[in-house]
Amino acid sequence: MNEKMPAKEEPIRARVTREEQAAAELGVTEFAPGVRAALVWFFLVTVVAVPVVQLVAARREPERVGDFGAALRGLVPDAGAVAAVGGAGDVVRLLPEAGRLKAIEEDWERDSVVGEAVLPRVQRWLLGMGQGNEKAYAGRDGWLFYRADVEYVTGRGFLEEEVMRRRGKEVQADPVRAIVDFRDQLAGRGIGLLVVPAPVKPTIHPEMFAGGAERVVGGMQNASFGEFVRRLGLAGVAVYDPVAELMKEGAGAAYLKTDTHWLPGAMERVAAGMAAAARAVVELPGAEPGRFRAVEKRVRGTGDIAQMLKLLPERAYAEEEVEIRQVMEGSELWRPTEGAPVLLLGDSFANIYSLGAMGWGESAGLAEHFSARLGLPVDVICRNDDGSHATREMLVQELRRGRDRLAGKRLVVWEFAARELASGDWKLLPLEVGERREAGMYAVPDGRMVRVRGKVRAVSAVPRPGSVPYKDHIMSVRVTDMESADDAGARGRDVIVFVWSMRDQVPTVAAKWRAGEVVELRLRPWGEVSGEYEAINRSELDDEEAMLADPAWAVADE
Repeated sequence: MNEKMPAKEEPIRARVTREEQAAAELGVTEFAPGVRAALVWFFLVTVVAVPVVQLVAARREPERVGDFGAALRGLVPDAGAVAAVGGAGDVVRLLPEAGRLKAIEEDWERDSVVGEAVLPRVQRWLLGMGQGNEKAYAGRDGWLFYRADVEYVTGRGFLEEEVMRRRGKEVQADPVRAIVDFRDQLAGRGIGLLVVPAPVKPTIHPEMFAGGAERVVGGMQNASFGEFVRRLGLAGVAVYDPVAELMKEGAGAAYLKTDTHWLPGAMERVAAGMAAAARAVVELPGAEPGRFRAVEKRVRGTGDIAQMLKLLPERAYAEEEVEIRQVMEGSELWRPTEGAPVLLLGDSFANIYSLGAMGWGESAGLAEHFSARLGLPVDVICRNDDGSHATREMLVQELRRGRDRLAGKRLVVWEFAARELASGDWKLLPLEVGERREAGMYAVPDGRMVRVRGKVRAVSAVPRPGSVPYKDHIMSVRVTDMESADDAGARGRDVIVFVWSMRDQVPTVAAKWRAGEVVELRLRPWGEVSGEYEAINRSELDDEEAMLADPAWAVADE
């Protein structure tokens, strides 16, 4: 009788990981004779050539490139530190601090001669293939789009629980909570609130971003935008959404081709809608007919997105020309009025055509035309970025210094770019009026220009040129141990100064300042220039004393 043979067992195969598979495949890769050595030499030459070129350039043009050699030497511990090492555990102390390494890395990236020579040419080549860079996307027919705007529109809903939880580890991510809290504090003083989320460019013009795209009824919004408006409505917060106005049939283009912001005519239509919405929120004084008039003027400018591409001048995008309407009050250009019944908090969507430094004219922006449509004066606090918190922080600082900017106000209109809903820090800020008190720091006497010499104690964050949608930036600096031949009252004291860190996408000498550096400055009272520079993007020190001090405007001696 034949016995049934047992089935042959299959060998057990171990699961091969992706890393093991890659190692196995690379292990049998064959190279033609000499290729392996050539690749190694090419890599080594490239690695060595970049710092060599930078060192040569630094020696020839130290004022432009910076002292590259000094930065390298700064990474090497001095003899005293080496002698103090008592054992293997102390060796770690010889390593540069993380902050120092990061600062040097940013300086090298900003001042890179190789990058300056190569990147514009590579960028032009990429544009020829329809590609932008890490900050800008190339659209159709010469249109450009800010990457953050596209990601806001196409990204996950900013109110989704997982998104909120992930972002909440670093910032206050809930815009509804911050807006309702702000409204409640204003209501406690009998002041109303109108929220105006300014639509980003791809919301209104998706058809200019990609072939085959069409305009979407109601605009192409982030998946959570409708829920955001619904929640605010349930909480009793008034919202004016400009999308319908900007997408009216036959209205034509609403945004500049190479800039993140709207065209003057589109902005004026939004201002008119805001004025109607404002009068529906609270009772305001009647309009004053004839108080304001508009004067037409043509201006030319370079789009902020085009500037982010950092092309060579001869390859850059052509300037755009638009017609603005400057608002006049009598024979003078319109200016904010602090005692006005309405306060506008705004970002760069409000500053475009208002702030001359943005390159698109002045006195012709959202605040001016909103005021003209209301027929009333308007108070304004604007800052070019971080609309989720920057203007509220500016308001809070004034209140804490004892300047009640909300006195006599009936309505606050809060405009911010809609992208902030998904990326902004929606801080909860208390609107508490403090008592006027001295911070103990030096304040420049009115009408004076004072020369001082002092040591940098702290600096605020400085953006890398081309990484942000604005060309100018002001940094905050705390200077200590001052000396001055002009004012004996400055000697030995500290001062908070505001100073240019970037002009026209080019870093200034102050952008390289680090704690411990000795600087020479010419100081003026900030109040003498704040009307011109207050709206320009500025970074602040995380310093309680700095918030209470009367800052100075500084011009650095190079």
